[in-house]
Amino acid sequence: MPKLAPLLGIGQLCSWGTLYYSFPLIVLQMQASLGWSKSELYAGATIGLVMTALLSYPVGAGIDRGYGRWVMGGASMAAMLVMGWWSVTETLLAFYVICALAGAIQAAVLYEPAFAVFARHVGPPQARSGITHITLWGGFASTVFIPITDWLIGALDWRATLLCLGAINFIYGLIYLWVIKPQQDVDHAHTHAQRQADVVRDRQIVRQNLNNSLFWLILGTLAVYAGMFSAFTFHMYPLLQENGLSDRDVVMAIAIIGPAQVLGRYLVTLYAPSIPMRLLGAFTVAVFPGVFALLIPTNPSFWLVAVVFGAYGMANGIFTIVRSFVVPEMLSPHAYGALNGLITIAATIARAIAPLAAAWLWTIGDSYSLVMWAILGSSLLLAAGFGCAAWRTRHA
Repeated sequence: MPKLAPLLGIGQLCSWGTLYYSFPLIVLQMQASLGWSKSELYAGATIGLVMTALLSYPVGAGIDRGYGRWVMGGASMAAMLVMGWWSVTETLLAFYVICALAGAIQAAVLYEPAFAVFARHVGPPQARSGITHITLWGGFASTVFIPITDWLIGALDWRATLLCLGAINFIYGLIYLWVIKPQQDVDHAHTHAQRQADVVRDRQIVRQNLNNSLFWLILGTLAVYAGMFSAFTFHMYPLLQENGLSDRDVVMAIAIIGPAQVLGRYLVTLYAPSIPMRLLGAFTVAVFPGVFALLIPTNPSFWLVAVVFGAYGMANGIFTIVRSFVVPEMLSPHAYGALNGLITIAATIARAIAPLAAAWLWTIGDSYSLVMWAILGSSLLLAAGFGCAAWRTRHA
């Protein structure tokens, strides 16, 4: 395996930990320090997700053209400036601008650009083991950085913590500039004419897919997955509380998800290293309806919830790998970054809207029952949509 894979993996550990999982802990301290409401603070998260969606396609297209080194390295180094500004912010407007900039950085450094950089480095057909390796590292981000962030806040304060997290990003930006070498990519074109031909080829592939119903089926299916995942992630804590679990049991149940994700990815590398991703994905998405159906009855026992969350974590961890190979295995071996960027736009918008929609459903029913039925319905739609896409590409 090329040395780029573990280095990108450690980068995902740091990026997800500092830019994503630290957010709830930081805003909790901001709420107490600045007196802003929770809705005002979490509006910043929505702004960031919208910016991530807007930049997903240009970031992917830029990586396809060989600019991954500067995209990931430059964005990681810029994160130090953004988090430095965040550490001295005193106004809500400045906070929203910072969230928009943080969303732009996430578009350039999280899973999708890392997958695109590695796929360009070794070629999409050979990228499977490396991308799986990257996700194994990324799966530990919450486990590592939530305690670190919490300790830093306790030892320092939230403003100094942001400076520390920003410094981690700056250091890793330098590492990206050192290890990402486009001239070593298998798809690297050594002449100007070859590079121009690749650009024309990729644009043609994108246009062809935009006129292909299979592309829109996959885009819609992965948007449904993103919305389902986001709604459940944002509401699982109050959902379990409403169903009678203690705060301690809720925390213990949620803590199972991270290690279960890593276990699922590890099992794939161990026992299914060559199974087609469309088949692996079709089997994986079939798990989600059973998981959510078991959570609909009220007052489940802790052990049932623990088993359900373990199964959910494993399925979610495996499907992260599947998502990364939908483009090369089911659509095209070329234009990976651009096509993945277009899919990410829809998925990110769904990820931003779904928690708000779930909250609206909760107000209608005054409980999470209606929300869980909606999530169950989404999981059935996901299973049907991905199964249909897998069937249509069975001869690919």
